[in-house]
Amino acid sequence: MGRIIKLLLLLAILGLIGLTGYAYLADLSPERHDVTLPVTLDAN
Repeated sequence: MGRIIKLLLLLAILGLIGLTGYAYLADLSPERHDVTLPVTLDAN
């Protein structure tokens, strides 16, 4: 039973390290593009 707990703890630590590495190294920046929309103003 102790080996299973140690294995689960090791997997949890490796998962946290992997998640942290992905958060720092992954390219998560959004794509940028210009949006132009015509606007009609009612001046009455």
